[in-house]
Order: sequence, then C-alpha cells, then structure tokens
Amino acid sequence: MQQRVSLEDRQINRDLLRGVLEHPLWWFALVGFVGLVLLAGVISTGYMITKGIGVTGLNRPVMWGFFITNFVFWVGISHAGVMISAILRLTQAEWRRPVTRAAEVLTVFALMTAALHPVIHTGRPWRLLYWAFPYDFSRGIFVNVRSPLIWDPSAIFTYLTGSSLFVFVALLPDLAVLRDRTTGIVHHVYSVLCLGWRGTPKQWKLQTVAGILLSALILPVFVSVHSIVSWDFAVATSVEAWHSTIFAPYFVIGAVHSGVSAVVTMMALMRWLWKWDKYIRPEHFDALGRLLIVVSTTWFFFFFLEVLFGIYGQESPEIALREMQIFQWPWSMLFIIFLLTAYFIPVPLWLFPKVRRSITLMFWTSILVNIGMWLERFLIIVPGLARKQPLTFSWGTYHPSIIEILIVAASFALVAFLLLIFSKVFPLIPLFEQKEGQLFAKELRVGRKKVPAVIREE
Repeated sequence: MQQRVSLEDRQINRDLLRGVLEHPLWWFALVGFVGLVLLAGVISTGYMITKGIGVTGLNRPVMWGFFITNFVFWVGISHAGVMISAILRLTQAEWRRPVTRAAEVLTVFALMTAALHPVIHTGRPWRLLYWAFPYDFSRGIFVNVRSPLIWDPSAIFTYLTGSSLFVFVALLPDLAVLRDRTTGIVHHVYSVLCLGWRGTPKQWKLQTVAGILLSALILPVFVSVHSIVSWDFAVATSVEAWHSTIFAPYFVIGAVHSGVSAVVTMMALMRWLWKWDKYIRPEHFDALGRLLIVVSTTWFFFFFLEVLFGIYGQESPEIALREMQIFQWPWSMLFIIFLLTAYFIPVPLWLFPKVRRSITLMFWTSILVNIGMWLERFLIIVPGLARKQPLTFSWGTYHPSIIEILIVAASFALVAFLLLIFSKVFPLIPLFEQKEGQLFAKELRVGRKKVPAVIREE
C-alpha cells in the first residue's frame, strides 16, 4: 500500500511540475505575443503622459471612460480567488482542489492590474500618491478620508496583501518539492522561499490553521472591496443611475459572476496547454457551472432591482437615461449584447449537464460572460456621465482613442504575461492538494462514491 501511494506521489510531482521544469516552445511563443501587446500598451501610456490626457477620448463631461471601466472590471475578476478558494476551503468542497491556486493567483494579478488604472487615468501619475493616501507632513492639509476615492487604495492594498499571503502560505509545501528537485542558484532561491519546510506534523498543522484563518479573515475584505468601488459611483456623485442603494451587493455579486467565469476560462486553457486532463476533469467544470448558475441568477436579480429602483423614483432625468441606454443607438446595441452575453446565452446552456461537462462550451460561454460584464461596467459609467448635466447643451458623448484601446488590451496582456511567468516558477495546481485529495478519496472515502481514476498506476 505504501509503495503504491509513493508511486502516485511521484507521478503527481512529475505531471504538475512539468510546466516549471520543462521548456515547451508554445510557452515562449505566448510570452512573446503577450509581451508585444504589453509593450504597445507601455509605449501608449508613455505617449499619453508625455502629450497629455487630450490624446484619449476623455472629455467634458465624460471624464471616466475605458480606464475606469477596466479598473472596475479587473477588481471584479479579483473576486475569483476568494470565492473559489476561501469559501470552498471553509466549506470543504473536494472539487476545489485543482482550481484553488489558479483562482488565487488570478486574484493577485487582477488586483495589481486594477491598481494601475487609476494611476494611468490621472495622466500625472507622480501626483497620485500625493493626494490619494491619508498622510500629512508639512502641507497642513489632510485628504478627505470620507471620500470613497480614498477608501479605494486602502481596500485594494489590504485585499492585495491578504491575497498574496494566501497564495504564499499555500505554496510552502510545493516550494519544498521544487527545492528538492533543483540545483545551483535556483535550489538556494527555493530553499529561502520555502522557509525551512520539512513536512513535519507541526508544520502541516500550522499551515492548515493559517490557511483557514486567512480564508475567514479575507472574507470581509472581499465584500468591502467591490462595495467601496460601487460607492465611488453611489456616494461620490449625484449622476443619474449612479445613486442606487442596491449598488454594493449588485457590484459584489457581479464581481463574483465575472471572477468565477474567468477561472473557468483559465482552467480550460490550463487543461489544453499543459495536458492536465487527469487533474482538471469535466466534473470540475460541471461543479463550476452549477455554481455559476446560482451566482449569475442572483446577479440578474440585483440587476433587475437596480433598473426597477431607477424607474420607480419617476425622476425624468433617470427615465430619460434608461430610455437612452435601452432604445437609442448605439447604446441599445451594447445593452442587448450585454444582456445576451452576460446571462441569456450562457445560463440557459449551463442548465444542461452535457454543456457543463464540455470544456470547449464552458470556455466560450465564460468568455461571453466577461464580454458582457465588461460592457455592463461601460454602460454604467459612460451614459450617466454623458447626460449628467441638467442643460442639454452640456451633454456629451465618448469615443475611445486608439491609445485607450491599446492600454486596455495591454491590461489583459499583463495578466496573461504574469500568469505565464508564474507558471514557469511555481506549479499552477497545488501538489499537496492533489495528494491529499487522492488520500481522502481512496483511503478515507471522502467525496463521490465513484471516484474517477486520476492517476494511472505504474
């Protein structure tokens, strides 16, 4: 029995460390492609800072455009890690095991990308720290801590710190495996990172307790981050369609919807690129599909309430804005695409088990969801700003420039680039989680009665 378990452990190590220890050509090709897109975004950002914010499509009164839309979008994607890892870890859902690290890493990189957008949006990034953080030296001025624009950096960096600790604590056992399989400078780097991990019972106990505590402690931050982002709209201004009291839960559940969908996309790519068919299986997509049905339907309920609350007040500017969003070109086209892609195409498909267990269909439906959720943020921000003034001659419109489009494309390339670099240094599927899952399934009979063969025995 011990010999059979040992062989399975070696097979898990060999399969899941392939991405770190081997060097496939497709990895270099992908890194080169996303690196070029990222370089185009960096050049565009430098050009915008040099020439001024006038090279973008931002104008009066639409002073928030693609940059803030993308900021809200990436903060929403970051909720994937907590939803998938923290909540499912606390509920001891067995199917979470291959998904956790990908979701946690996606959280960290999405938050880092989101934090860049307000910096870029200012056009003068060297002044942001001067005004955004609550400090006071010799100026005799203190920032307005009652403003949600001050709460944003505090919440985001708190969430980023907690998420990074979450990833690092879960990485410790795998770092020790990499330490034992490498030589030279790389061996010494992994030796430092694993903090002397030897796999003793005391270390395993402390690591488990730390994981559970971080899962519980990060949940309030998870709720507060996107609530604060929603208060940027609901509290800071009186723009039509922005002052709804339902914004906080509406934004939070929408963030979970887009974040879990992004995890589905990432899991499908991991299965295809690294050939991890034995670890990322159709039942994992089936479980994520079931979760998405509940989350997306809850989000659609809050979306309906948000629209209903706006109409119920019978304020003529609010009703005029809703009519523009739904019936006037081109907003009506974007509104229809948003509803179809975010809910009416994917959710009815997910009701069928064959769709949930099809990796290809789950991949494309999750892509559709995030197209729709990006458009949702755009439709919240731009139409309201375009008609925020009571006088019609102050109304405006918004046409994004190529500079903004390149920077938005570069944000997606940045997340992909960081994930690819991470996969070359650390395993994207936790080794210890897979081994623990094997033990629970075979020895302790935890999970389904018919456990599929995950590892081929030698």
